[in-house]
Amino acid sequence: MTGFTLPIQVVTAGGLSAWLTEDHSVPVVSLTWSWTGGAALDPVGQEGAAALAMGLLTSGAGDLSETAFAEALRDNAISLTFSASRDEADGGFRCLADALPEAVRLARLAMTAPRLDANPFDRARARALASLRAAQETPRGRAGRAFWPAAFPTHPAARPTGGTAESLPAMTTDMLRAALARQLRQGGLLIAAAGAITPAALAELMPVLFATLPAEAPPAVPPLPAMVDFGTSVVPIAAPQSLAIFAQTGLSVADPDWEAAQVVLRVLGGGGFSSRLMDSVRTQRGLTYGISTGFDTLFGQGIVIGTVATENARMAETLGLVREEWARMAQTGPTAEELADAVAFLTGNAPLQFTDTRRIAGNLLALRRNNRPLDWLAQRPARLAALTQPGTAAVAARLLRPAALSVMVAGEPIGL
Repeated sequence: MTGFTLPIQVVTAGGLSAWLTEDHSVPVVSLTWSWTGGAALDPVGQEGAAALAMGLLTSGAGDLSETAFAEALRDNAISLTFSASRDEADGGFRCLADALPEAVRLARLAMTAPRLDANPFDRARARALASLRAAQETPRGRAGRAFWPAAFPTHPAARPTGGTAESLPAMTTDMLRAALARQLRQGGLLIAAAGAITPAALAELMPVLFATLPAEAPPAVPPLPAMVDFGTSVVPIAAPQSLAIFAQTGLSVADPDWEAAQVVLRVLGGGGFSSRLMDSVRTQRGLTYGISTGFDTLFGQGIVIGTVATENARMAETLGLVREEWARMAQTGPTAEELADAVAFLTGNAPLQFTDTRRIAGNLLALRRNNRPLDWLAQRPARLAALTQPGTAAVAARLLRPAALSVMVAGEPIGL
């Protein structure tokens, strides 16, 4: 089977390497890069430091105030962003090819000479606190806040990316600068680019953008352990509906059964109205507007995780159906028809993930994070087509463990 592929080139310069998909049909360039770490590098008591610090990198740098920096981006039609998630930090820009030198200048200035002025810092902290308070007022926010410490109590994954009610008011610019110093390094840097840029131009650009960062890598983060089976836990909050997060340990992204497991999870809960969970919980019984499950990938590990919301009186029934479908899939796997449908979707949908330079660069970076070979995309349809019903059923039995399915519910559920 012929698969969707991209002409990926490997570009090296100054000890750095990047994956590039070159395309001059539109004069736009996207460059993205990332490091492992993110919120996992926040010291205890300084939760939210990485997210705040990375978010403030575009709020003034060098001799450019916040307003002057924003005007320089606007005047050159440059989109420049930085962020930190639970297990990584990243940056990137998109610009017209003619504005590439200015985009590189501003991105480098942001990483090497951030101002972290008082006014943008105070506003960013106030937004983070407001977001934290808003999340505490909803079942979704409460459940999400409680899930990670219950699932990984001894690992940095338990730390809230956006900070806590205690850490945010105590945050200082010195803490933010320390967070940036831990993260912004040459070592461990992954880079991807797409659009109207040649390999030679990218090779010239990389040392200019990154060479002044410290050479060493960010501090190492411990591998993600198996998820704790915490059973069913309820976080009380007054609301007419409850929201449940249900999850279990999954597979490493390097596991040879990764793609077969993706097929299993699509049939179980990732295929919209065609999935078994949606059919059982919504279509047949009308218990919810939506239910889904899939892999949440962090620290190189895929966690099987899903969510569902329903009225308090019917949450126990809903979770009972989830467990039934979990067990049924573990026992029999997808049917031959379900397998064929899932493979057809995953094969045909692939090109839609690469429709512009930003998405192409982002997906190239994801491939690099997961240590995929250059021909991974081209070979993927053949790997999917080779899946068999017995083989996929064996993966379902290996992957899904109904007895280990843990559930965090926020609301006032009856019967739990």
